Amino acid sequence: MVSDASSTAASPGTGPGAEPGRPQSPSGAAAADRLRVDLLTREYPPEVYGGAGVHVAELARALRPLADVRVQCFGAPRDEDGVTAHPEPETLAGANAALRTLGVDLGMVAAAEGTDLVHSHTWYANTAGVLAAKLHGVPHVVSAHSLEPLRPWKAEQLGGGYALSSWAEEQAMTTADAVVAVSAGMRADILRCYPGVDPERVHVVHNGIDADDWQRDDSAGATEHVRSLGIDPDAPSVVFVGRITRQKGLPHLLRAAAQLPPEVQLVLCAGAPDTPEIAAEVDELVSALAEQRSGVVRIDRMLPRAELCQVLSAATVFVCPSVYEPLGIVNLEAMACGTAVVGTATGGIPEVVDDGRTGWLVPLDQVQDGTGAPTDPEAFAADLARVLTEATSDVAEARRRGAAGRERAVAEFSWSAIGERTLEVYRSVLGDRR
Repeated sequence: MVSDASSTAASPGTGPGAEPGRPQSPSGAAAADRLRVDLLTREYPPEVYGGAGVHVAELARALRPLADVRVQCFGAPRDEDGVTAHPEPETLAGANAALRTLGVDLGMVAAAEGTDLVHSHTWYANTAGVLAAKLHGVPHVVSAHSLEPLRPWKAEQLGGGYALSSWAEEQAMTTADAVVAVSAGMRADILRCYPGVDPERVHVVHNGIDADDWQRDDSAGATEHVRSLGIDPDAPSVVFVGRITRQKGLPHLLRAAAQLPPEVQLVLCAGAPDTPEIAAEVDELVSALAEQRSGVVRIDRMLPRAELCQVLSAATVFVCPSVYEPLGIVNLEAMACGTAVVGTATGGIPEVVDDGRTGWLVPLDQVQDGTGAPTDPEAFAADLARVLTEATSDVAEARRRGAAGRERAVAEFSWSAIGERTLEVYRSVLGDRR
């Protein structure tokens, strides 16, 4: 199965035999006057399954020319200098998943000794950031990739652990020296969900894309490979890439797909289900759709970046039917491949998809209970089907908007600019400490 980050190239981590909790110095030991920054994260290549993992990997790469960057992550040992992986404590084996996460965080706190600043990503590493700031007397910056109050369906996945994840995030948001929002929409959500946060401490720094890694591939070899996956590159197609989770809106897309013209293919690169329940729901909907129409292609293995670029390049449009999306790196990946995007007009998506220029936006009226669910699911599915039909009916126009999307991705979402902007946030909080 493929997630919206599954195509990220694998990067290594700490050297074999390195002690957990003891970061390795970067090659060619950093100069003493360089700022040391510890990025605290659950995900880091090759263990990446979502947009936050893509963000941390690319941010680390962008920051390394500017600072002494150490990465503290979860999981198996890595062999990349400056990266330390932290396993779950054996004493917590079998405990609630959220409690095991907090156990990993403690090891990350110890490993951050000697840093000038800690930067945590997602609730998984937020507690490590809060405690490291207190223990080591350094600033704590939080990047908000999503918000627990706006993902109540996580209770299905974590049970009582959802209360712990929500608490961890709240502590981080309300005590951090600075909060980085990946979109203006996310900034508004932060201030709405956590009214005690000083607006002056919330900075907007968009996610980015490496336009050298993500490029269009229309070669003969790419076309043949796409055919081998069951996709007809000569027929119009809609491609979805994402995790099977409530926020990604896949069930809504599957209901909308039943209303698409029969010649339009639906290509699903969908995996990493949050729960068995949503996995079963999606499986049932896919099976029912395949009985009604042809052209339903489900890719059930992880695609490397090069292959995913080929699939995106062959698509007429990429679709992002999310009901909650702080920004959506996957939209930038499609744009960088020259593919127009059809996305819901929610969260940070309108900040990426320029309606009428780089793609189409689908209106979405949402209930205000935190789930992001459409007030009228049937109307949303109908609107989604209507826009997708329009987009796939004029291939030349889709190609034009795709080319504009590539230009926008290169011009406005480069990681070098994002690295510089993030460093400005670091300097602002370090200056406040002096």
